[in-house]
Amino acid sequence: MKTIALLVLACSCYLCEPQTNGNGDQLTGNCDLFSLPFKVTNMAEKIALLEAKLQNTEKEIKELRSLTTGTRVAFSATLKESGSGDTGPFTAAVPLQYKKVYSNTGSCYNPSTGIFTAQVKGMYYFRFSMFTNLSKPNSVVSLKKNDERLTSVWDTSSSDINDMGSNAVVIALEVGDSVYVELMANRIVYDDSMHYNTFSGFLLFTM
Repeated sequence: MKTIALLVLACSCYLCEPQTNGNGDQLTGNCDLFSLPFKVTNMAEKIALLEAKLQNTEKEIKELRSLTTGTRVAFSATLKESGSGDTGPFTAAVPLQYKKVYSNTGSCYNPSTGIFTAQVKGMYYFRFSMFTNLSKPNSVVSLKKNDERLTSVWDTSSSDINDMGSNAVVIALEVGDSVYVELMANRIVYDDSMHYNTFSGFLLFTM
C-alpha cells in the first residue's frame, strides 16, 4: 500500500504542476480539481490490480519450482556387484535384490531388499530384464506392485544355451506402494560381469 500511496501522490503533483512550453511560457495547468479525485481513484485501482497479478504470478512460480524440485525420482540397478553365478532356486518366491546401483535419485529403491517404495503419488515407468542359463531349471520372474502381478518374463530349457528377455509397464502409484521383481519358487536367473539382469524405473509425472 505504501507503493500505491507514493505513486498516487506523485501523479497528483504532476497533474497539478503548471506546464511550460519551450520558450518558458506557462501553459494552462493540467489540474482539474473536479476530475482529479476520480483519476486518482482509477489509478489506484489499476495499481492494486497490477500488484495482485504480480503476487499471483510469484505464487505460481513457487508452485512450479516445488513441482520440479523434490519430485525427481529415478533409479537403475543390476543383480550382481561382482562375480558370476546363479541366483536361486529357492523354495518360495522372493524379491530379487539388485545389488549394484547405477543411480537412485530420490532414494526410493532399497538394494538390501530389492524393493522400490513410492514416496510421491504419480505415474511411473518400470523395466526389468532376465537372463537364464538353460542348462538349469526354468527361469520365471515377475514385476509386482504390492502383491499384484503386473507382467512376467519366463523361459524354458531348449536347444540353445542361454536366453534372455525383458518387459516394462507404466503404472500409477500411491505413496507407500511397493514395486519389485519376484523370482518364482524353484527357478533361477544367471548373471556375471556382463550385467544382464537389470531393474530400472522413474517418475513420469506427479498426480
